[in-house]
Order: sequence, then C-alpha cells, then structure tokens
Amino acid sequence: MTDSVHIQLIQNHFLVGDIQANCRKIITLAEQARQLNADLVVFPELALTGYPPEDLLLRRGFMAQVADAIEQIRQQVKGIDVVFGAPHQQDEHLYNSAFWMRDGELRGVYNKYTLPNYAVFDEKRYFTAGAQPLVVEIKGVKIGLSICEDIWDSNSAQDARQAGAVSLLVLNASPYHYGKRQERLDVLGKRIEQTGLSMAYVNLVGGQDELVFDGESMLLSGTGELLACAVDFDDAVLDYQLSADGSIRTQNTVYPAQAEEASVYKSLVTAVRDYVRNNGFDGVVIGLSGGVDSALTLAIAVDALGAGQVHAVMMPSQYTAQMSLDDAAEEAEILGVDYRIISIEPTFQAFLESLKEDFAGYEADTTEENIQARCRGVLLMALSNKLRRMVLTTGNKSEMSVGYSTLYGDMAGGFAPLKDVWKLLVYRLCDYRNSLGRVIPQRVLDRPPSAELRPDQQDQDSLPPYDILDAILKLSIEEDMPRSEIIARGYDAQTVDRVVRMVQFNEYKRRQAPPGVRITRRAFGRDRRYPITSGYGRKP
Repeated sequence: MTDSVHIQLIQNHFLVGDIQANCRKIITLAEQARQLNADLVVFPELALTGYPPEDLLLRRGFMAQVADAIEQIRQQVKGIDVVFGAPHQQDEHLYNSAFWMRDGELRGVYNKYTLPNYAVFDEKRYFTAGAQPLVVEIKGVKIGLSICEDIWDSNSAQDARQAGAVSLLVLNASPYHYGKRQERLDVLGKRIEQTGLSMAYVNLVGGQDELVFDGESMLLSGTGELLACAVDFDDAVLDYQLSADGSIRTQNTVYPAQAEEASVYKSLVTAVRDYVRNNGFDGVVIGLSGGVDSALTLAIAVDALGAGQVHAVMMPSQYTAQMSLDDAAEEAEILGVDYRIISIEPTFQAFLESLKEDFAGYEADTTEENIQARCRGVLLMALSNKLRRMVLTTGNKSEMSVGYSTLYGDMAGGFAPLKDVWKLLVYRLCDYRNSLGRVIPQRVLDRPPSAELRPDQQDQDSLPPYDILDAILKLSIEEDMPRSEIIARGYDAQTVDRVVRMVQFNEYKRRQAPPGVRITRRAFGRDRRYPITSGYGRKP
C-alpha cells in the first residue's frame, strides 16, 4: 500500500470501426505508460470502437471483433491497470461501458447511466442505461468511474462518493462547439461542489464525419481548481499523482483557452485533415473564385494537408472580374498550391446551344446562372475522379441556410468545411489566419461578396446585408426563436418573414449537401432534423 497512485490520461484519436488499430494503440500506449512507472492508464469513452460507432453496433460481426479486442487487451496489458471505453454486451443488453483491467483480471465494468438523445447524440437507439457505480481500489486509493453525460445529468458522481471514491475518472467522447471548454468547467465545477471529489476528465481528439473532438482533457481538485488542461485538437498525455485523500499533484500545466477564431480555425483544419485522410483520398480539389469563402477554404486545406495535396482551379466565365482572377492567382501563389485556370465559357455556351429550342421565348433568369455553377461542378468532380482528390465545397452556413447555392453546382463535393460557419465569422477567420501570416489578399476581404453569375452581381441583390441576415438566422436556427420574438428584437417583420421562408423552403437542398464539420450548437445535419415536405409556416 502507498499514499499515491501514478496515473496517465491518454488524449488521442481513435478511428470509428478500426477496432484492431484502436486495440493496438491501447496496448502500445499502456505499455509506454508502464515503462514510465505509471500505475494506471486511462483512455476515453468508446476508445476501442471510436465514437460514434452508430449502426456498426447492430452488426454481430462488429461486436464479435469488439469482444476479441477486449480479450487481447486483457491478455496483453501487464504490470499496469488500464481503463478504456468499449461497448459491453451482457445478456440481451448492450451498454456503453468502461472496463477496468489489472494483470489479466477484469476488476470491473462501469455502464454509463445517462444516455444522451439530443443534438448529435442518439445513444438510446443502441444502449441500455446502467445504474450501478464502480469504485476500484489501487494502492490504497479508491477511484470511481463515470462516462461523459453522467457528469452532466445523473447521480453517478454522488453514487461513487457514497461507495467510497475519493476521486473520479470521467471518460469522454465530447464533441466540440465553440465555447465548450467553459461549459465543461461549469458542469464539472457543479459536480465537485456536490461531492468534493477531485476529477480527471479525458476526452477524444480528431475529426469523425460531422463531428470534431477537441480533447482539452483536464484535472480538477476537490475544490474545483483547474490544475491542468491538455492542448486542444492534438494528442496529449496528462500525468499526475493521486493521493488517498483525493488530492492531485501534477507537472502538467493549464493550456490557455483560445480565442474563438483560433479555436474554430483549428477545429476546421483538424476536421478536414481527418476526413480526407481517413476516407482514403490523396488530397483535395478546390474551385478558387477570388472570393472570401474559397480563399478561407484554400488556407484551411493547405494547413490541414500541405500545399502538395491541394489542387486549386479557377473557372472563369464572361462575368468574372479581372480582380477575381488576380486575387485567386495570388492566393494560390502565396500558399504554393498547384493552380490551373479552366474557362467554363465553352461548356456554358454548349449547354445553351443544346437547350436553345426548349428555352425559346423565355427570358434569361437564374436558370442560366445555375448552369454556370453546374459547369463548374462537373469540372471539379471530373478532376476529383481523375486525380483521386476530394472536392471541398466552399459554401458557408449563411448561404446554406437560405439556399443561396446551386444543387449539383457549387454544392457538389465530398466535404464542406464552412458548412457551419456564418458569413461574418468567415471574415473573422480570414483575419485570424492572416494574423499568423498573410495568405488572403486584403482586397478579397474588402470587396462586396458576389457569385459573379451575371453583370455587376452582388450577394445583397438577393439577400439582406449579412450582419442582419446572420443575426436573424442565428436566432431562428440556433435558438429556435419564433418569428414574433425575433421581430421584437428590432428586426424588420418583412425581412424576418422572408428569411424564415427561405430557410424552410431550402431544406431539400441541405439534405443533398455534403457533410461538413459542426462548430456551433446547432449545425445542419445530425443536429437539426426538419421534414422536407411540410405545411408548417405556410400562409393560409
């Protein structure tokens, strides 16, 4: 018996479904921790399967691999206690569980109490809720387990304290949105105030489809003091000594909280890197327009993958301004990417010629504008097929909300980095990236935004000014605020009605958009599920 336990928290990326690789990672990192004289090594929620495994959990073959991997860990991890997250099949029930093993012996299994079923979470589809605490003694120190949502909304911490725990290990797969760090600190602080337990919070990192995990694993004392916090969006290890009275000693420091722009930018880079690489693509293709959205997307792609993995294409038409050509070329040169110019004019004219008889007697309208966008989409997808590079679309959340985009045109692609980024935030992110080193010409940030699909076109010909549009959209989409309350905030009733109608009408487009990373509390995708066909909001 001793008066302290040496513990390591492993903040790492675990790819969904890659059970054998995740198993090897757990075994390897546990051995490294043992060589550093750690007594206990702790991995995040569902580390063995990655999070969220979704309907993979319904496949018998998948669960058989999980069982085999758990047995491998039991047999191969020696000389150190290991705690890791994995699904646990027991009788006819499946649990989201934490396994505690010691020298080939299963010391206990903790089953998650509270199964989140809101926002991006759908755990009640798969798992049964647990109800029993788990407290394990190691070197005279009693430690309890908890999993993610249990800390937000359950009695698990109180139960662990009543079972004799002096400290709590919290395994997490907690996805990022901006402002999440303070939310976690507030919740952990409340649980500490209730229980007096010190807490060790270990979280995943990395991108997984729409989600991105920021890590920021942390240690908190029994009085709620933040003792250590790991770097965001990167692998890390928090190393500490836990005493029998629950007190924590550590050489790790508190990684400072980042400004919103820095945090969001890093999340976008992480999401693009992991989505492209984990889906087996050699790089990306981006349509570079000389506008602000494509400029930011290009910078994110280069920071995520390296310039050699990015192919940029400018596709001018008769309406493309010379400044757009110049600015796109400058962006590509600064970032050192492969850059090509392919005019869409011959393709566009060929389409018009093919449709000449069917279009006879009709005035030109958005149809011709959409054809231009679709010419570009065809070219980008052809390059994607030939070069084995994924197309990154460049549309932002403001445009996606109101349908200011073209199906099978600028919406064609494999991943949408800016899908959850409001237009005004796009400008702030550009300023942030330029503060690290200028990559976006100032003229791109200063000129009025335009799709350049007709002479002298500007976005505000079709949309309210972005400061008004974004404000109304945030209230309606992220806060579900009714029309009357938005108007009461001082916004023009006709503008509010127009914006809300555009959002409702364009659900069909959003359903066909590529996935994009979630960085707000309410993103399009898993987060927000509205019917396409609906009479809600229609005037009688």
